[in-house]
Order: sequence, then structure tokens, then C-alpha cells
Amino acid sequence: MTSTELTHRLARVDDLDVLRDLMNAAISELQKPFLDEGQIASSRTIMGLDTQLIEDGTYFIVESNGKLAGCGGWSRRATLYGGDQSSGRSATLLDPTTDSARVRAMYTHPDHVRKGVGRTILALCEAAAARAGFSRVELMATMAGEPLYRACGYEAIERVVDDRGGAAVPLLRMRKSLLGHS
Repeated sequence: MTSTELTHRLARVDDLDVLRDLMNAAISELQKPFLDEGQIASSRTIMGLDTQLIEDGTYFIVESNGKLAGCGGWSRRATLYGGDQSSGRSATLLDPTTDSARVRAMYTHPDHVRKGVGRTILALCEAAAARAGFSRVELMATMAGEPLYRACGYEAIERVVDDRGGAAVPLLRMRKSLLGHS
């Protein structure tokens, strides 16, 4: 059995194509147990990469033995979820003394699920948000992501259905305190 070494780095603009391929694979495969084909197609419209995260230097790539295994980031901006193509995005800066940082656009390649990739990304995001002065984080979970987030201490605060992509996609807004996190 080969051991897996996870490494991470900040994403760069020249990573966009491979990131989009990974996101498409994750949406297509990991949502199958939870969504029908129409909802998966709708998910591609309402989810994806917000390149503002790369520009802000808050988007991570995790590699396993040198191969892209996952990605995700955090944000100090108001948008909770959605990619460049999603309507309703807001680049308004949040106030760390009153607002929650956002964990955004987390994707694990289907070949790398249950290998610590998601936990690694969450830990990176939470630590960076805490260093930036935020005392809590929020995210919008897919049904496939909900078990990971619950296992990492996130609590459900609101069930949402997003039909902007043409089919109703169930989502779950979740929050976690970062107090005591360093």
C-alpha cells in the first residue's frame, strides 16, 4: 500500500483549467447519490470557482503525491457560494468583528475522497480566517459535503433550495466558531 502525502499551495490564475476540470468531475460524480441528472446540471450553473478567491490569495490547491486532489478557499467577501457565472455575487468586504468568513468552492477529486483532502482544506481555511480576525466561518454545503462539515464541527443553520440553474438543488448553510482556533 502506497502512503499518500498531501501538500498544499495557493492557486494561481494558470491553474484555472485544471481547477475547472476537477470541479466538473466532483460535481458530476460526488453528487450522484444525492441529486438527479437535472439537479447535477443545475449545480454546474450555481456552483464553481469564483476567481476573486484566487485574486485575493485565499484559494488553496491540495495535491496528493504531486497530483491535484482537491481545492477550496475562504473569503472575507459577502458572497457565500457560487462561481464566476453565478448571479447575485457580492465583493463587499465583511467585518471580522461582526461577520462570518466564508469557506468557498471546496471540491475533492472523486479519486481522492476519504483521504483527508477536505479536512486539510478546511483546516487551512479556518486557520487563515482566524489569523485575519474572524471568530466564525460559514459555508453552503451540498448534500455530499454535509457529513464532512458536521464531522469537522459545523452546525446547520438554514436549509436552502437553489433553483437558479433550472432545477431545485438542496443546500445547507452551516457555521462554525473559530474561538480558540490558531
